Amino acid sequence: MGVAKAALESSVRYLASDLGPKNIRVNAISAGAIKTLASSGVSGISTMLQAYRERSPLRHGVETAEVADAAVFLLSSAARAVTGEILMVDSGFNIMGGA
Repeated sequence: MGVAKAALESSVRYLASDLGPKNIRVNAISAGAIKTLASSGVSGISTMLQAYRERSPLRHGVETAEVADAAVFLLSSAARAVTGEILMVDSGFNIMGGA
């Protein structure tokens, strides 16, 4: 999983660099664990969701609407100078050092 994530993040940076001169922005969203029908099949998802509620700075899990709002921001003119970024939408969990 780590190698695939690193490849995706690298691809975002390379594409942003290559496509920027054509005024094309490339970004990605890295969402935290979300309770969905699909995630119910993931082993240990309940533990992950509980960890987000207990350890993330915002003390709540990530909702699909929050990820959608981040996507709308990146697609809007408000993000017109943002490219090559991975936007973390995880209630701040990523800053906790794997806590």
